[in-house]
Amino acid sequence: MFLTISTTGTPERPATDLGFLLHKHPDRAQAFSTAHGTAHVLYPEASAERCTAALLLEIDPVALVRRGKGKGRGGAPDAALAQYVNDRPYAASSLLAVALATVFKSALRGVCAARPERAASPLPLRVEIPAVPARGGAELVGRLFGPLGWASVEARPVALDERFPQWGDSRYVQLVLEGELRLADALRHLYVLLPVLDGAKHYWVAPDEVDKLLRAGDGWLADHPERKLITTRYLARRRGLTQEAMNRLELVRLAETDDIEVEALDNAIGTEAPTEAPTEAPAGTSGASEISETSGTSVGTGHGDGIAATPSLAESRRAAILAALREAGAGTVLDLGCGQGQLVQALLKDARFTRVVGVDVSVRALTVAARRLKLDRLGERQAERVSLVQGALTYTDKRLAGYDAAVLSEVVEHVDPPRLPALEYAVFAAARPRTVVVTTPNVEYNVRWETLPAGHVRHSDHRFEWTRAEFRSWAEKVGRRHGYGVSYVAVGDDDPEVGPPTQMAVFAVGATSGTHEAQATRDMHETYEKAGRTG
Repeated sequence: MFLTISTTGTPERPATDLGFLLHKHPDRAQAFSTAHGTAHVLYPEASAERCTAALLLEIDPVALVRRGKGKGRGGAPDAALAQYVNDRPYAASSLLAVALATVFKSALRGVCAARPERAASPLPLRVEIPAVPARGGAELVGRLFGPLGWASVEARPVALDERFPQWGDSRYVQLVLEGELRLADALRHLYVLLPVLDGAKHYWVAPDEVDKLLRAGDGWLADHPERKLITTRYLARRRGLTQEAMNRLELVRLAETDDIEVEALDNAIGTEAPTEAPTEAPAGTSGASEISETSGTSVGTGHGDGIAATPSLAESRRAAILAALREAGAGTVLDLGCGQGQLVQALLKDARFTRVVGVDVSVRALTVAARRLKLDRLGERQAERVSLVQGALTYTDKRLAGYDAAVLSEVVEHVDPPRLPALEYAVFAAARPRTVVVTTPNVEYNVRWETLPAGHVRHSDHRFEWTRAEFRSWAEKVGRRHGYGVSYVAVGDDDPEVGPPTQMAVFAVGATSGTHEAQATRDMHETYEKAGRTG
């Protein structure tokens, strides 16, 4: 395998600075041992005007087979001859990518103490590789390298045999890249995309390959139009690893779009997942613990000599949501900001909900939800009813269209006010379910929380908390704009002075605005009776 990297310069900024950036002196030829052979670094030319560094990788296919000991990729018995007679010594692949990371480790990270300003600046670069396997041809090469800032991407097909042109082209191309890029960026592109073009890895793909991909793809992969193909091929089509990488890339993309840190998006839960504690939901999530909500009062009275149970506010909220969905006749439901999946779990217990989709931006929250729901152990019929999807609620998503109902439980208060119109449009205009249920804290009730300091909101991530008048004003405006009628439900102890701890709005397409607290209370009471929670 052979690769050259060339640059040009001036007497003031000599091209031989390439040696400093690669940490390999132009006056010496050096050899390095890698896991798959010996890598040689040499400089065919080195002057102030032009400098070329070459990487030559000598592969021993016989040693690879022996190292494999007949197992895995290196020793498949049905391809014994192919293990000895193949293109590995000649065509750039994952083995060359490994050599790049081994030999040019510091350059790949953009580290150069001797010339830091050169490492941080774009250089005029020309990269040439005589033979690259390209499963997808020259057109795929352009799709992969074209969006990355290269001024010229040339992939000349290599003929199967020049003496027999009628045989056509092989799957190999001669690759030439030209453009002004940071050297570190150019090396990262090659490190990721060479095995992607080959469509195969010549070593076992372990879970840490996800971290390697994201490190090398930092700054370009999240926004690449072919990120799904790149991720799938780089991770050897391992479904679990690919999904993990795609989820993490989506977080990066959303964080960059909103100019915030990734951690600020993936903050639904801590490293230790809370148990069935009352929770609130960040924008697109619903798992961050808040103050205790166990002080909600009973939604009904006891029967006979029994003593009425006292459900927590979180339980009362779920009961109110379920009652509203049943009253609306919803069969397919979106839990937007599903967090750890408590509401999804409750919905699945009722057979009338035939399809339940939990949506959350937080990878950690979805992981906890999947464990809570035991997705890996569900029967086929039950598994068809439920799915968990990563997504941000302030962006339109065609996957969310066509459902009977959507729930935004303790979500809106975690959205910055300037972003609320985007959330409103994504849910009420783009997804447009027939029914939308929204719950949010009532800030007037906060004076009743003994543990809540005066003037504080219930959760540190809350961007605001609405009074009852403010919530109804927002809901009425949303309803008028999108053709929904709005009804209101008090959830929890409806204090005569400050109202309930949680306020709920039920949006219905074409309905007349009003209230239906009495019906909701009856339905919640019935829910707890069936669950055996009242005496």
